Amino acid sequence: MRPFDYIAAASADEAVALLAENGEKARVLAGGTDLVVDLKHNAGDTNLLIDVSEVPEFRGIEETSEGVRLGSMTTFSEIMASPIFQKKMPAVVDGAHTVGAVQTRNLGTIGGNFVTCVPSADSAPSIMVLDATVTLTGPAGSREMPVADFFVGPRKTALQPGELLESISIPKASLGKPSAFLKHGLRKGQALALVNGAAALWLDKAGNIVEPRLALGAVAPTPLRAVETEAFLEGKSPTDSVIDEAAEIAVSECRPIHDFRASANYRRGIIKVFTQRVLKESIRIAQES
Repeated sequence: MRPFDYIAAASADEAVALLAENGEKARVLAGGTDLVVDLKHNAGDTNLLIDVSEVPEFRGIEETSEGVRLGSMTTFSEIMASPIFQKKMPAVVDGAHTVGAVQTRNLGTIGGNFVTCVPSADSAPSIMVLDATVTLTGPAGSREMPVADFFVGPRKTALQPGELLESISIPKASLGKPSAFLKHGLRKGQALALVNGAAALWLDKAGNIVEPRLALGAVAPTPLRAVETEAFLEGKSPTDSVIDEAAEIAVSECRPIHDFRASANYRRGIIKVFTQRVLKESIRIAQES
């Protein structure tokens, strides 16, 4: 790999200014687990790496009166070790645990995983089902959007030129919401997901499903919120027949590919089973809480 210029940005403003000054010749370095591989294969016109891993605005896990703010440069190991996530968002911890190997989790960041934007991103589903939002910062200031809207296409996000992903916010209303995450790959560890998925829901006093959320990965060009399935589940009793019908609807919302790792039909089978399992697990947690 050829040499590059390197600058460690001290602030978000400095990072944004460096991007504006250097344009497409600059690449943003977070954990580097994806970027370094890309640069080895095709560096293109890149001649500057802007390291944002120690930018204060992009770091830290903080619980506030509005919920939890997760800095984009937080590593997966930091998420796994966080008492806040362990207690109030264990499905996010489960998703983080499936990302690569220990070395990858120690270096790789939640922001880097989001910005790389592969359809199978293991960090996305468990965050999406908690109604999380992302904050982007750039030359025009900051803006916020739902996580689901951040993913535009394979390796394509809603980031505009010169923008950076600053943080992810989970609203207070979603903290402690019963949720579950599952991943299926060709081997137990260090494998891309053939399908991954997460669910979150509440049960009302009558035991009916309230505010259901279902998100699936590796089933469409981007991580997918299964909104039709969610609408079907709202207000219904969590019977086996309801869950089975919801799983069928989830399959119909997805567009899995056929490739060397698995056929589309095989993936559809996993989507159905995973939808059933994450819903049942979320219901079990809700009933026991």
